[in-house]
Amino acid sequence: MRFALGWPALALLPALLACSPAFDWREVRPDGGDLTMLFPCRPEKRERTLALAGAELRMQLHSCEAAGAPFSLAVVDAGEPTRVEPLLAALKASAAANIGGAAVAEPFSPPGATPNPASALLRLQGRLPDGRPVTEHAAFFVRGLRVYQATAIGEALPDDAVKTFFAAIKLAP
Repeated sequence: MRFALGWPALALLPALLACSPAFDWREVRPDGGDLTMLFPCRPEKRERTLALAGAELRMQLHSCEAAGAPFSLAVVDAGEPTRVEPLLAALKASAAANIGGAAVAEPFSPPGATPNPASALLRLQGRLPDGRPVTEHAAFFVRGLRVYQATAIGEALPDDAVKTFFAAIKLAP
């Protein structure tokens, strides 16, 4: 017996995947801060000090994996206003270098973010270290002196999951 899906059923497949048990969406407020967003899984928190934009800065990373794809939010306090834009540039360059990818950028400013011309949502095509092709979606934005990078990366991320992840980012007014 053969089972065939018609075109209408195939058209619904991405929506069904985004709502599947692989994506257990939950609202997260990292460290009780002013940012809320949806993660498709329960994120773990890590912290470390990194050399970024000419300074040693503390980065918090909230991350988890759903449907074989990592989703994360990195938060860095720039410490002073003159470091914000160089920090945004350094994070963008690092995201592209990690997968050897070329980026397509569009403006990105979630509700409550500090307006900044360097804020953007990047879509990068590149390769993993083992040579497999990968797509990375990364949003870079600012609230005061805090610089954020939200990232979803995978070989075949459902568009609905990517849209849900980035559209739900909000900073309290």
